[in-house]
Amino acid sequence: MSILIENISKKFGHFQALSPLSLDISEGEMIGLLGPSGSGKTTLLRIIAGLEGADSGRIQFGDRDVTNLHVRDRRVGFVFQNYALFRHMTVADNVAFGLEVLPRKERPSRAEIQKRVQHLLEMVQLEHLANRFPSQLSGGQKQRIALARALATQPEVLLLDEPFGALDAKVRKELRRWLRGLHDELGFTSVFVTHDQEEALELSDRVVVMSNGNIEQIDQPGTLYASPNSRFVFDFLGNANVFEGKTDAGVWRNGQASIALPNGAQQEDGQLYIRSHEFFVSTEATAQADLPLRVIAINPIGAEVRLELAPIGWQSNDVWEVDLPHKAFDKNGFEKGQTVFVTPKAGYFFAHDAKQPVEIHWSITK
Repeated sequence: MSILIENISKKFGHFQALSPLSLDISEGEMIGLLGPSGSGKTTLLRIIAGLEGADSGRIQFGDRDVTNLHVRDRRVGFVFQNYALFRHMTVADNVAFGLEVLPRKERPSRAEIQKRVQHLLEMVQLEHLANRFPSQLSGGQKQRIALARALATQPEVLLLDEPFGALDAKVRKELRRWLRGLHDELGFTSVFVTHDQEEALELSDRVVVMSNGNIEQIDQPGTLYASPNSRFVFDFLGNANVFEGKTDAGVWRNGQASIALPNGAQQEDGQLYIRSHEFFVSTEATAQADLPLRVIAINPIGAEVRLELAPIGWQSNDVWEVDLPHKAFDKNGFEKGQTVFVTPKAGYFFAHDAKQPVEIHWSITK
């Protein structure tokens, strides 16, 4: 079921939760609404569901205008962040609840309800827990039951509000993989809210980045990460280090630090955004950059080692982060308190009056 959102806006008192925005979701897509708290993503999700009314605009499911339809008539499955399971009901009864409260003419027979519940519990691999109560389940099991309950009425659209926010990292990753597989198998259209960039990039067909009630960018995960179109998207998505530079004789300068302008770069002051993995790290400055930093922390993170670095003799608003493969880290043997020099391999430059960045690259001369 496709979803068309046109010029939807919403105010709560004097607070503009959503400025007029539009979004076109194709049938079978999984869309991630990504943004910080207060960006409007949950408000938009609740308006799609019919749990909130919009002040303006319209929503269409396929060929149906559902703008003024009650939530029960939209055929939407909704998964809440806190699961919202009924504590006094068994797992099977929780999954069956949505079917049993349907109007009599739409309600399946008791045998059909039992059959559908059994099928859903098998689908979420929890059929052996049918007679347990929610208090006897783990967080991951509760989330799977909440998903089964949402799917019981065979909704045209599945909406999820930070579905994995209350779970630990390992369970989140397992459930993300499971949900993506289920989505591909059943082919339903789904929209989920998250503030976790890894979750959005891993699960979504497209990511909608939101800020202050507006849509900042809509793109496929790879494109979004590789080509952010604004400072906000760059700041929010991924680890970026920012060098504030003034041009002087072919280099950007900041105190004692400098970075050579690559061939073709404009002689402009501005900010250079560099991802944490786009660096060469050495014990001496290079022809491309003289960026001295002190190692203040060393953190192994999976397949990489993250160096946290503090500028020496120049200004930055944040601690810099540089990610190195274990092999590169072991070869150099960097230590806490040591002075190192970083040289960017690639970055995105924002001139002071520019809204969009210019992508730039260097050829590293060691």
